[in-house]
Amino acid sequence: MGKINAIITGIGGYVPDYVLTNEELSRMVDTNDEWIMTRVGIKERRILTEEGLGTSYMARKAAKQLIKKTGVNPDEIDALIVATSTADYHYPSTASIVIGKLGLKNAMAFDFWAACCGFIYSLDVASSMIQSGRYKKIILIGADKMSSATDYKDRSTCPLFGDGAGAVLLEATEEEGYGLMDSYLRTDGMGLPFLHMKAGGSVSPASHFTVDHRMHFTYQEGRTVFRYAVTNMSADSALIAERNGLTTDNIDWVIPHQANMRIIEAVAKRLEVPMEKVMVNIEHFGNTSAATIPLALWEYEPKLRKGANIIMTAFGAGFVHGANYVRWAYDGK
Repeated sequence: MGKINAIITGIGGYVPDYVLTNEELSRMVDTNDEWIMTRVGIKERRILTEEGLGTSYMARKAAKQLIKKTGVNPDEIDALIVATSTADYHYPSTASIVIGKLGLKNAMAFDFWAACCGFIYSLDVASSMIQSGRYKKIILIGADKMSSATDYKDRSTCPLFGDGAGAVLLEATEEEGYGLMDSYLRTDGMGLPFLHMKAGGSVSPASHFTVDHRMHFTYQEGRTVFRYAVTNMSADSALIAERNGLTTDNIDWVIPHQANMRIIEAVAKRLEVPMEKVMVNIEHFGNTSAATIPLALWEYEPKLRKGANIIMTAFGAGFVHGANYVRWAYDGK
C-alpha cells in the first residue's frame, strides 16, 4: 500500500444575495468609495440580512452545493469541519448544526477557530486526519458572518468585512504528487491588543455595560495589523516556495487571504508572481475571514488544472499566520 495523501476533489460556495455597496456605506458612516478603494480595494460586500440565520446557514448551503457537484455519498463522509470565528452559538458547535441539517449519519463534526487562518490551518489538520488512514472523506468549510461582529458606526472597520462560505471535499489518494504537499503554520501569540472582540467571552461576559459600550464588535488597530500581515504572509509564502522548489515560473496560483488589496500585492511582489496568477475576490466580497480562500477557489475553479502548483497564505487575529502548498488534483469544472 502506497503513502496516503489528501486531495481536494470538489468545491462549493455560497454568498448572500444582499450587496452592501460603498455608496450605501457612505450614507451610514463618514466614508466614501474613493477612500475605501484606495486603502483596501473593496467595492462591495455580501451581507446575510435574514433574521435568525447565522454562519451555519451559509456553511450548509456551500456544503450542499459541494455534495451535489461531486456526487459524493453523504453516508461516506467521515468528518465535517467548520473553520469560523462567528459561530452561531458559544455551543453547540456550528459544525454540529450543519451536520444535523445535512443529515450526515456517519460523521463527526467540530469547529476550528484560527480567525482568518482558519481554512489553511484546518486544511493541514484535515489532511493529517486522512493521512492517518482513519478518515477517507472530509468536508472542510470556511464560513463567517462577519457582519454580526461589525460595528457599522466605526468607519475604520465597517467597510472591510462581508459574509460568505466556501467548502471543499478532501479525499484519500495513493496517487503520488497531488494534494497538500507542505504547510508552514505559526502562531505569534502577541496579537491580542491589536485585533479582538472586547466582550462576549469568559473574560468579559455580556452585560448591560458591554452592550452599552459597543464592546461586542471587532476592534482593530489597522496599521499594526497591516504591517504584521504584509511581513508574515510575504515571508511565509516565500519560505514555502523556497523549500519546495517553487519559482516564478512554476507557481501557477497564489491565493492570499483577502483582507487588503495592498497586502495581496505585497505578497505577489515578494514571490515575483504577476497579478494574473493571484486569485483576487476582495473587490466584490470584502474580507470574509475563514471563507476568503475557499471562496476564491470556488470562483476560480474553472481555471484550475491538474498538477497546478498553488500557494495559499493567510494572517489573522492572535496573531496566526502561515502558508500551504497544494498540488491540484483535477481539471476545474
